[in-house]
Amino acid sequence: MTTTLSPPPAGPPQRPPHRPRRRWLAAVVVALMIAIPAGYLVLSAYQSRDSGEDKARAASARTLVYEWPSKVQRRIYNVPIPSGSAYVGHFETNSWERSRLYAEFRCSPRQLSAFMEDAGADVSALEEGEVTIEDVHADAVGWRFDDPSRDLVGAVVREPETHTEVRVMVDITREERPRVYVLSTTEP
Repeated sequence: MTTTLSPPPAGPPQRPPHRPRRRWLAAVVVALMIAIPAGYLVLSAYQSRDSGEDKARAASARTLVYEWPSKVQRRIYNVPIPSGSAYVGHFETNSWERSRLYAEFRCSPRQLSAFMEDAGADVSALEEGEVTIEDVHADAVGWRFDDPSRDLVGAVVREPETHTEVRVMVDITREERPRVYVLSTTEP
């Protein structure tokens, strides 16, 4: 007995079992793959632009700018302004030989003690009548320390390993809310 193989029946080719098409899912995935990186780029560009404007404004300042100095500035100049301080202002000058950060803030007596400790001295280092910031530097930002109606104390904190000198003046006329003036000088 001979069997012959017959050719497959003519007609359209056989398809695998029907799978539902999810074109909408593919469209959503493609849209997200484009939209998320594009959104990230737009947000990054916006933040970068804002950061540049802030830095340009601070760099063009000729006197105190009433905002917190950056964390990097506070660390470089050893000016650990306590959290919760009010009326914070700063001004920075730079030259080849030395850089200075002027800072001013109002705080509580407890915050003043914490500031002095973090700067490297005890609050007892503040001496009555001691003017530690010279007039030439005080005039640069409009500070006046010659008013006899104000009670002022001062101290100088030196950090030899970082070549930083922090001059502190504190107006304790209102003992519950002292005003702190800081001139920090660093030499590379």
